[in-house]
Amino acid sequence: MASPIPDPTCAAVLSMDLQAAIVSIYTKGQNEFLPRIASVLGAARARGLKVIHVQVGFRPGLPEISARNVLFAAIKSNPQWQQVFQGPSGGIHPEVAPQGDEIVVTKHRISAFAGTDLEMILRAGEIDTLVLLGIATSGVVLSTLLHAVDADYRIIVVKDGCADLDAGVHSTLVDKVFPRLASVTTAAELIDALGSH
Repeated sequence: MASPIPDPTCAAVLSMDLQAAIVSIYTKGQNEFLPRIASVLGAARARGLKVIHVQVGFRPGLPEISARNVLFAAIKSNPQWQQVFQGPSGGIHPEVAPQGDEIVVTKHRISAFAGTDLEMILRAGEIDTLVLLGIATSGVVLSTLLHAVDADYRIIVVKDGCADLDAGVHSTLVDKVFPRLASVTTAAELIDALGSH
């Protein structure tokens, strides 16, 4: 595969929602998932791409959550679910954690863009190409991709760098929906393309 990244200095990897508790829920039995992500991040760093980490987080009392938001209201009403986003469980998994001065964006909705300063960071860095990976395929990856498409970013989705509890939904998205909007590749193909340029 030819590299879909014309200028690595204008590209960023968005490593999304790879928090310890979320990873443990969504990747049971997939022991190769985190090492694969770590390899992509390492190749991106070596090639000069920015790595930006996106995580879900809330203030004490979760004032960011509206009762009208079906998904997040369920978290606000359930102390057990709130623990997923607190303490070590809510931190980015150590295998794919930020290095050096890599930026961490905290979001309160599904999309990495909604209510965050991500767009400002990307524009300030002259970023026009986004590499997306994370959990869940039908959540943050889909939502962020749709926003990025409308904002005219060049997008690459690492399909085996995404996970979802519903394998059928994951397959439909990465095989049928995402290719209409973005380049879809595997971690190995992307690493190979980055290494060959």
